[in-house]
Amino acid sequence: MFKFSLFGLLVSSFAILHSSLAAEPPNVTVSNIRRVFHNGEHNAFTDLVRFKDALYLCFRSCPDGHMVFNTASVIVLRSADAGASWQQVHRFSVKDRDTRDPHFLVFKDRLFVYSGTWWTGPGLIERKDYDMNKQLGYAVSSADGSQWTEPTLVEGTFGYYIWRAAAHDGKAYLCGRRKASFAVPVMGERGHNQSIMLESDDGLIFRHCAYFQESGGNETAFFFEKDGRVLALDRNGGGNSMLCSAKPPYTNWKRRPLDRFVGGPLLVKWGDHILVGGRNAKADRGPKTSLGWLVEDKFQEFAELPSGGDNSYPGFIELSPTKGLVSWYSSHEKDDAGKTITAIYMAELNL
Repeated sequence: MFKFSLFGLLVSSFAILHSSLAAEPPNVTVSNIRRVFHNGEHNAFTDLVRFKDALYLCFRSCPDGHMVFNTASVIVLRSADAGASWQQVHRFSVKDRDTRDPHFLVFKDRLFVYSGTWWTGPGLIERKDYDMNKQLGYAVSSADGSQWTEPTLVEGTFGYYIWRAAAHDGKAYLCGRRKASFAVPVMGERGHNQSIMLESDDGLIFRHCAYFQESGGNETAFFFEKDGRVLALDRNGGGNSMLCSAKPPYTNWKRRPLDRFVGGPLLVKWGDHILVGGRNAKADRGPKTSLGWLVEDKFQEFAELPSGGDNSYPGFIELSPTKGLVSWYSSHEKDDAGKTITAIYMAELNL
């Protein structure tokens, strides 16, 4: 049912954000690969988090497919047994908007789920009418993972498509993608977009903090070291993805290309190393979801997950120093009637 391949890891020195990390990333094995959710809808864009002794998985689900529809909603599942089984604890949508790309943030003893939303109006919207300047972030939150707030618009995000979140030193941060200068004549995307780090004291009211990418900006994953240094992986509007790094107060940035394009990027610290993941176009097999270590600005691939067609957007949670859980979505399988399905998958990573 599943096919996957592992790649040998190269020995290399590794220094990122001016910090010295261990030189040789560990070998990784992938096990317990399984489909964890499919409801007959298009299920995509995953994230994982630990909150108060349970694991949480979120993703978008839409009966009409991948593109922008007001029928989309965000589903949140919870596992109390380290990912062996999952139960739905919340599902939300926003009227006249497409809710998509949900991401978690544990901040001030609450679990937040952020969603970038496209305006659709009451009916279907054609692709030519997609308007980035009408995008708006929404959030729900919970103190216990069971009782959730209603979707709340995230102040300071109108005209921004929000993506992954992070927290450091009492502040919440979001990636915000927008048209440069909120330009009206262009549709957006390649070359016209900026990636901006937005900052908040309460997780709901955000302000401009810094630019990740002043041009070619796109979906960005980032994390903070304990001393405030930040590393970002920007999908980029075309060509190779970009690595961006800075120290507080985030006024001077170093930007350099990764050695490949990564769609739906994952960037997370696991032990002494940095795990990266996302979609990469394979010349002989099409788009695949891959995982690897970040080594000297290179994606050192160690696994290709079962995937194909519409896929990627992985989430990751560390279960122990030597065991992790990864989620992703893919459309490489068919149902009993031979129809392609787009479902949520999960696997264990073992060092």
